[in-house]
Amino acid sequence: MSFVPAVEQWGSTPQERAAAYPCDALLARSAALFRAVDVRAPVAVVFRWLCQLRCAPYSYDWIDNLGKRSPPALTPGLERLAVGQRAMRVFSVVDFALDDHITVAVRSARAKRVLGDVVVSYRVVATDGGSRIVVKIAFRGSSNPVVRWLFAFGDLIMMRKQLLTLKALAERSAPVRS
Repeated sequence: MSFVPAVEQWGSTPQERAAAYPCDALLARSAALFRAVDVRAPVAVVFRWLCQLRCAPYSYDWIDNLGKRSPPALTPGLERLAVGQRAMRVFSVVDFALDDHITVAVRSARAKRVLGDVVVSYRVVATDGGSRIVVKIAFRGSSNPVVRWLFAFGDLIMMRKQLLTLKALAERSAPVRS
């Protein structure tokens, strides 16, 4: 699959795209998209915000959350992850490691008919300035290149908003450094 680089790999580095992700073992030989953003907050804070994906998508709520606003504050208990928990309405948690990654997969047959097989790993990596969210979306859907391009472009629009929203919320709630 060859898209415009911004559509296929927004914010990610060549090293991040070459790395292994938990989704690789769950959906081998699939197409992949990458998204990444720097966050001025510690890994634990950013990971805690990723746990919020269990209750809301944090993207364009009027599109992917049926108009309901994603919570602007941390919801107690969402950090207690377990395989099988629902996430972002159509996904379920399939793998996780505390302060490292959350991997989700499309769970319903209805969503799979629309999206195809999709597995997403959200990884949090420590950096000198705080942390970084790096996402790999592994997917196998239509062989039609137009449909695949539309999926990738639509995902870029939605996930860019999601990551920038999570970044802003994590930075707002991060402890002040002296």
